[in-house]
Amino acid sequence: MILLWALAGYLSGSVPFGLLLTRLAGLGDIRRIGSGNIGATTVLRSGRRGLAAATLLLDALKGALPVLAAGHFGGADAAAVAAIAAFAGHIFPVWLGFRGGKGGATYLGGLAGLSPPVALVFATAWLITALAFRYSSAAAMAAAIAASAAATMWTPPPVALAIAAMGAFLFFTHRANLDRLRRGAEPKIGQR
Repeated sequence: MILLWALAGYLSGSVPFGLLLTRLAGLGDIRRIGSGNIGATTVLRSGRRGLAAATLLLDALKGALPVLAAGHFGGADAAAVAAIAAFAGHIFPVWLGFRGGKGGATYLGGLAGLSPPVALVFATAWLITALAFRYSSAAAMAAAIAASAAATMWTPPPVALAIAAMGAFLFFTHRANLDRLRRGAEPKIGQR
């Protein structure tokens, strides 16, 4: 059953909502803008705030829904596996040659399914960092650290481990952003 929850999580996470929504809106291939990813930050760089908000919501839902289903029918371990799988599906979607987004919104959705209080910590840390510095990448990484710390206090060990593993991998997906932040070349939120 764990393998089935992993597959369900992966397939849910691999739906490229940013790409689908921008194509439906007549903007073409979103991967030609900014970093070339399919997430909400890249959609925002297209100038379409409504599409970016919809992408954020749908990317979070594709992380939350399989986790909630797995948790309900399979328990905490199944939910943790579904969260990791949905997160991996967003980053490595089979439909796009395994080149997707960086995982921030899907990570948030997975957190919401695993532990709403930890998801709230992530969202609060992201918002505070984003408002203070206006870098989405820095906000995502700071929020991942905060969520991992909160998870060690508020969730069972398998769930905390899954949250920490996804948070660590979020840093990996943002390695180019880290380099640009060090060089002062990272675009701020809302810049194209």
